[in-house]
Amino acid sequence: MRTTRTVPARPVLITALAVTAAGSLFLTPHTAGATPQPPVTRDDPALDQRAAQAPASAARRALAATTDPVADDSRGYPREQVLTPDPENPADKSVKLGLTPYHAIAPKLNALQALGDRVSVEVAGRSAGGHRLYLVTVTAPESGRQARAQARMRELIENAPAAAAKSREVKAGYKTPVFINNNIHGNEWEGTDASLKLIEQLATAKDQKTRDLLSHSRLYFNITANPDGRVAGTRANANGFDMNRDFVTASQPEVRAMRQIQIDKQPAVMLDLHGYVNGTLIEPTTPPHGENYEYDLFLKNTYANALRMESAVNGLGYTPEKDGVQPAQIPFRDEEEGWDDWPPIFTPQYAAFHGTVAAHTVEIPLQVNNAAYTSLPESELRRRSAINVDVAGAALRATLDYVRSKRTSIVADQIEVFRRGAAGAAQVAVSEETVPGVPGIGPEDVYTTDFPRAYVIPAGRGAQRSATAAARLVDHLLANDVRVTRAIRAFRLDGRTYAKGSYVVDMRQAKRGMASVLLADGSDISDKVSVMYDISGWSLGRLWGATVEPVRRGSLYGVSARPVSAAAHVGYVAPRGNLRLRLDDAREIAALNSLLRKGISVRQAADGSVIVPGSARAQAAVAARTYDVAFDATTATGTTALHRTRVAAAVTPGELFALREMNFEVTPVSAAVLNAGFDWSAVDVLFVSAGLEYEDLGTAARTALDGFLDDHGLVGRGATGAALNSATGLLAAKPVEGNGDANGVVRMVNSGVLTGGSPDHGFVYAPVWFTDLGPEVRVEQSYAAGNPLVSGHWRPAEDGTGGPADAAGQASVVSGAQAVLFGTEPLFRDHPKGEFAQVGRALFSMAQASGADEESG
Repeated sequence: MRTTRTVPARPVLITALAVTAAGSLFLTPHTAGATPQPPVTRDDPALDQRAAQAPASAARRALAATTDPVADDSRGYPREQVLTPDPENPADKSVKLGLTPYHAIAPKLNALQALGDRVSVEVAGRSAGGHRLYLVTVTAPESGRQARAQARMRELIENAPAAAAKSREVKAGYKTPVFINNNIHGNEWEGTDASLKLIEQLATAKDQKTRDLLSHSRLYFNITANPDGRVAGTRANANGFDMNRDFVTASQPEVRAMRQIQIDKQPAVMLDLHGYVNGTLIEPTTPPHGENYEYDLFLKNTYANALRMESAVNGLGYTPEKDGVQPAQIPFRDEEEGWDDWPPIFTPQYAAFHGTVAAHTVEIPLQVNNAAYTSLPESELRRRSAINVDVAGAALRATLDYVRSKRTSIVADQIEVFRRGAAGAAQVAVSEETVPGVPGIGPEDVYTTDFPRAYVIPAGRGAQRSATAAARLVDHLLANDVRVTRAIRAFRLDGRTYAKGSYVVDMRQAKRGMASVLLADGSDISDKVSVMYDISGWSLGRLWGATVEPVRRGSLYGVSARPVSAAAHVGYVAPRGNLRLRLDDAREIAALNSLLRKGISVRQAADGSVIVPGSARAQAAVAARTYDVAFDATTATGTTALHRTRVAAAVTPGELFALREMNFEVTPVSAAVLNAGFDWSAVDVLFVSAGLEYEDLGTAARTALDGFLDDHGLVGRGATGAALNSATGLLAAKPVEGNGDANGVVRMVNSGVLTGGSPDHGFVYAPVWFTDLGPEVRVEQSYAAGNPLVSGHWRPAEDGTGGPADAAGQASVVSGAQAVLFGTEPLFRDHPKGEFAQVGRALFSMAQASGADEESG
């Protein structure tokens, strides 16, 4: 249960929306007192325990999609285009609510462009389900020359912030960029409709305030960030991903489009419109606060704008008694903990690393999704949706009023974010002195970090665990607008010699916070708060499989390096002899699967790698180019023959996507699928982590499953996988469940073939370990001794059990002849890519348990 933050009582400004005869969109103030709010609650379980059923086509789109710059900076505004309408879809879930169905958006945008010269529409990408993503820009008209001047000033702000701070041109002429993100959760619809209404009003308003706003701002609207979910009435996209958890890894095309918008447009202010919390929840958040932010600048602006939005929402006049609408709430002021901005997985928190100094999640009040959608009368749903659109509109207009009145200071604060990064300046700890106007700041709000001088991603065998993983990580840093250089000769830093070709991330750069939040270990915050909203640890420097080394001190002056726009390719095929492919990375697993699908004879080696015959050199060359992997020369011929591996998977959406990323042939299953009758002859191995409980199976389904497992293998993950193993008696191992809320980056000890060569760090959420092991059970991996948690939040349960001390030294991955069990989260939301290969190896191993011919040679 969350408690209320104690802050001094103070008057709250309430505003009522007033559209004048002249068409003004701004706000008239009224005063009222603050009202205590009910505690906020998590709107969805952190762990999805349903078996995923996403179509393979959605994964193919996500894996193949590329992200290009949103627009050509040389073009002026408006940038109009006629959009081809989509076929009418009466099943669109928006229709029941009286809201805009997806198929009506393109015609609506065409009509808005025709209203004048302020509205432009571009297609920013396509969703996993194939829907267009629409970016609308509203601003005063610009010639090509004026647009190029805006681009030049934007680049100056990021690339030369000290000069930008002194620039008269920037101060007088730079248009403040504002980003409005709508409908990232597909069944939280109303932000889209509020934005469409606002765009229409902005397109035609004649008042001076609107003209002033559009002359000095560019307003960018992502009309629906999740069209797949909008149509289907689901939180997730077509791949089953909650995209407001995907910004660290950007596995989904919709998230990559949003990322590119934030890089290209560099918003100083942004809103992310959600539902449903009553009263309307308006960030800033409770502690813990992300330690890589320039949080003093962020809190200053985010809190000030939150007060304006609160006033506007309350000023609409809705009441609990008449409308069921509670007064708005601001978590930073009104709650102690539980709604934090610690991880950069949420849209506003991610935006802060691109220079956004006022960024908010806004949760509109009245629920119309999930159980409410199916149980309430249509008239009540439409009443609620209309109020929600009104509330979202009030928040939008208040934000635009803030931008119009605070333009100069907002841009100055964005410049200061970038200046600190480029100069290597210290962060400023928040206090009532450093952030005046924000009451209630205490030591519980102070989170800062010690940035290293640089990060090095070493090159060379012995120094770099995986060249493939290193190249992927470099490309990901670049995609997030982090500057990376590559050494053209060997160099020394902080007493260590690094080879030519090593990558260097200089932490004196504008977006040092982004570099740090992706690469740093993070912090153990278990003793800081009792509860977290979502994940608490995520280090790609530890989890993506590449060797990454922080350099704490020293000068980069003697490092000869050149900026890169892409990682150097590492794909290679030895010119003669048989070929060895390591299986240390997801891309290597994918390359192997591509060869097996083509019928190439591949054999396993004793060290866990695989041997490809020299006669398949041409096919190996295609795989090397496609997956950027290396096939080295070897004289070995291998032992066990590997075969095409078909997987039946009762797994989470993230795991299903990861299996497809590794190029496995996957058939999604669940208890319901098995009860309906399933053809087990079409698969070779079963992978279970969600949605398949033995007790949920009927007699026929149990018999069929038992028959399959008599001569086939099981890979199980977490409590659900371990429970199925216990029910079927495949492996003698007792699962012990840790704290179900615990999550983060942990130290591991690898001791088996399946984990050989794996990183010495892993990821856990609701960790499990195994005791009472039978004599045939092999320990493949264990939690490290002492406190295995490196970063994240892992406390014992209320009874004192289930903490990291209980897990220390215990088996985390175990295997036997017919089963492999994981107590970690090796495929979680695309985060721990360095662990993917463990699951790939396990699936190949268990597929061999199916009785496939074993050959030696």
